[in-house]
Amino acid sequence: MVKQMNKPSIQEDRYAPMLSPWRVKGKITLIFFLIIGLLFFSSMQTGVDLQALISGLSNMNQIFVKLFPPDPGIVNLAMDRLIETIHMAIIASTFATIVVIPVSLLAARNLATNLFVYNITRFILNILRTIPDVVLAVIFVGLFGIGVFGGIVALFVFSLGILAKLISETVESIDMDSFEAMRASGASSVQAIAFAVVPQVLPQFTSFSLYVFEINIRASVVIGLVGAGGIGNLLMQQFSFYNYDAVMMIILIIFAVVVVIEYISGKIREAII
Repeated sequence: MVKQMNKPSIQEDRYAPMLSPWRVKGKITLIFFLIIGLLFFSSMQTGVDLQALISGLSNMNQIFVKLFPPDPGIVNLAMDRLIETIHMAIIASTFATIVVIPVSLLAARNLATNLFVYNITRFILNILRTIPDVVLAVIFVGLFGIGVFGGIVALFVFSLGILAKLISETVESIDMDSFEAMRASGASSVQAIAFAVVPQVLPQFTSFSLYVFEINIRASVVIGLVGAGGIGNLLMQQFSFYNYDAVMMIILIIFAVVVVIEYISGKIREAII
């Protein structure tokens, strides 16, 4: 006969106070009021003015009148700059994809044999990721002058920081049994990586590369605002000339291209993964 175990009472169960509904509600209420208090404190410190927000929203009608209808006369020039923007993203993404292969291997803890090199690589990549793309564009435009080349270098550095983090973390999560088996059978490190590591990370590598290309399309528009070439530079020029109808047409073109590229990239990632 199986002896039936009695459920402990609330007084006997040492975990019962943690599961008390009143205690849970009290914690949730306390967290809620802490968040509200932090929100009000931050609003006061930053000078948030709801009245200014409401008055600013009331002026949107004037902006919409200037934006519409879009100016079709800017389409040809915008398409030329858009092609330039896509070329910038392609070049930066391609070189970042090539350079990130050895960098991500050095930044993967399970493959890095030298701890000093691993820590230095991680440290440099962390620095690259902390610098926004616009700041990188300002730096390289200052170094190489206004134009496309500074924007390409900025996008390359920006892409390298993102890709190296994503791919190195993917490498760290792989199954090392096949790699260790090949090393034990006499294969070199390069051979073990090529036949044991690459097949495991290749789908994610391709997916991340396409994802970074999408990001570079958007980022190239933004860095163009600081003189790094592309359609962003044209957008800034039209803003400075108060040609809001031309600005609206450029925005619509950028929106359409980004949607199409994201759709195609998404389909490719689905097919790969």
